[in-house]
Amino acid sequence: MKAVGYERPLPIDHAEALLDITLPEPTATGRDLLVEVKAVSVNPVDTKVRKSAAPADGERYKVLGWDASGVVRAVGPDVTLFKPGDRVWYAGSIARAGTNSELHLVDERIVGRAPQSLDFAQAAALPLTTITAWEMLFDRLGIVPGKAPTERSLLIIGAAGGVGSIMTQLAARLTPLTVIGTASRAETQAWVRGLGAHHVIDHGKPLGEEMKRIGFAHVDYVASLTHTDAHLDQIVDVVAPQGRFGLIDDPASLDATRFKRKAVSVHWESMFTRSLYGTGDMIGQHRLLNEVADLVDAGLIRTTLNERFGAIDAANLRRAHALIESGTARGKVVLEGWR
Repeated sequence: MKAVGYERPLPIDHAEALLDITLPEPTATGRDLLVEVKAVSVNPVDTKVRKSAAPADGERYKVLGWDASGVVRAVGPDVTLFKPGDRVWYAGSIARAGTNSELHLVDERIVGRAPQSLDFAQAAALPLTTITAWEMLFDRLGIVPGKAPTERSLLIIGAAGGVGSIMTQLAARLTPLTVIGTASRAETQAWVRGLGAHHVIDHGKPLGEEMKRIGFAHVDYVASLTHTDAHLDQIVDVVAPQGRFGLIDDPASLDATRFKRKAVSVHWESMFTRSLYGTGDMIGQHRLLNEVADLVDAGLIRTTLNERFGAIDAANLRRAHALIESGTARGKVVLEGWR
């Protein structure tokens, strides 16, 4: 089968950073689905792993990719949730081979039924960021869905990115919170407003001043999705006493004692945790993807696909990685089909 991988970590401008390769077709066992991959999207985790992780011992290549949409070709003997021919979407496991291959094995418990109203590319844009945003809002920060009136507010730092684009929608559609998104350029600010944010502020300026400009002294919840190092001082200032702070990126250090005076709780989100450790609630990702598929088909949530980069091959994936690494991507970059 066709796939894209690499033999050693390299900068993305190196000709061998990603290679077109051929691998044996895998076989579904246990609770695994064998999926014909129709489309994939590229996330910051793809670039981070490519720059730092070598292939596993005994293997020549490492295959990246987590987001995928496709069709189930075969199922393992213990599968109960899907059958061959089903259209699916999912974000995979960081402990297994990635989705940048024509055929891919994935545990059914982290796979959802793909939205009927989206094509494969539109669907592939959503799973990883949707799971991350959903778990951050409802599992980590403890926000309760519903529309009961409230004066509480949520600040999303990096609202124009992949996770921010879906988190803004989920928070605006499913909760009564006032949603404040950050974006630094005119086009990304317009993107965030279009996703449902009640206010958009510039994270290139002091957050406290920007918050006061729109009439807020503090926020009850802060979700920091990028450059937490650069914003931490300001986050400590703007989060409300007894508020909640969540992050998904990798600051070089994080002094949580700075939040003690305000009794603010700190939460880290990684959507790979459930599959990596086989947690008892691992099937929660299957359920939330199905629920979001229903929200998409009902017209409440829209795809965050922003750019289609052509077929799934090494050249196009190198371009996609370069864009992600530039820090200028808006929404999601998707590749679809093989040649």
